[in-house]
Amino acid sequence: MSNTSLLADRYRLGEVLGTGGVAQVRRARDVLLARDVAVKLFRPGEDLADARRIDNEICALAGLSHPGLVTVYDADPGGETPYVVLELIEGRTLRDRVADGPMAVEDVRRVGAALADALAHVHARGFVHRDVKPSNVLLDDDEIPRLSDFGLVSMVGGSGITKTDQVVGTAAYLAPEQVRGQEVTAAADVYALGLVLLECLTGHREYEGSEVEAAVARLHRPPAMPDGLPFDLVRLLSRMTALSAARRPTARECAEALRSPVADPPTLVVAQPPRSRGLLAAAAAVVLISAVGTGLSTWNSVTSTGSEPPATNAPASNPARQAEFAPTPVVVQPTAPVVAPAPVEVVDRGTPAGPGGKAKSGKGKDKKGGA
Repeated sequence: MSNTSLLADRYRLGEVLGTGGVAQVRRARDVLLARDVAVKLFRPGEDLADARRIDNEICALAGLSHPGLVTVYDADPGGETPYVVLELIEGRTLRDRVADGPMAVEDVRRVGAALADALAHVHARGFVHRDVKPSNVLLDDDEIPRLSDFGLVSMVGGSGITKTDQVVGTAAYLAPEQVRGQEVTAAADVYALGLVLLECLTGHREYEGSEVEAAVARLHRPPAMPDGLPFDLVRLLSRMTALSAARRPTARECAEALRSPVADPPTLVVAQPPRSRGLLAAAAAVVLISAVGTGLSTWNSVTSTGSEPPATNAPASNPARQAEFAPTPVVVQPTAPVVAPAPVEVVDRGTPAGPGGKAKSGKGKDKKGGA
């Protein structure tokens, strides 16, 4: 079809905006309504899967209407050249934006919430996009995102296996269950959105390498979270990219979490390490001395004056309780008189005998009082 002819006697085709596995997107002019549009022209082959995929996309786009999706104006799935007429978004793709460098956290929250809202709308109508990636997100001049390219859309519960020539460049965003060839649900779109938001924050794909390397890498390690992210965003992205589909939040929950950031939890107080034995022993000694001093002070106040113990408030009818709190009386015995011992005769064997051979004798003296 030449550039000067009209498609369906209405759309004048212009420049090529993009090319995919089974379709080509071109700028066009709607001569009837005098507005610019985007026309997606399909190239149906003999493969019935291609024809079925074209029908699925056109039916899905025709039944969806959301601010986060590209609006469908017209379609003809049964003609010689099937086509769908879409809203023309003047701007660039999210992939082009990420190529300029990482995005601010606030911008990522805003874009992510809008895309999650659009996915929630798609999922609520029984579809799974299966090809969420930066190049399929269109940004208008106001940086408002639109999710596009439903060429791989399927009903919830459909197979996630696609031909490699139709999923070019998307292996880096496949969910683990898609890599394993398991049942594909809406959780696969949530996983891909999580990787897209991480790429917006870091400026590069999380899983690099060939398609096989990128696809298998997610089965061996979770995506790395960049430093300095708010706690709630780290928690959300970790849940969105969980290996198990059952652990991921829904698209609606993702949109609510991205729109309502929560403050980081308070910093935990780290417990001080236990003190050394020497310090503990010294502290215990201080406590023991204080207790003993208190006991002695109380004891002296009771016994030093020799007076009666202080009266208690217990009733007289309960003498046992009075005795329980009364201190034990101290009895002081009188000092016994000192009795002088009997005189002891001391024989000095070292003194020589006097005249007549008799030894000298004397009376022993009792030492009293240390005299």
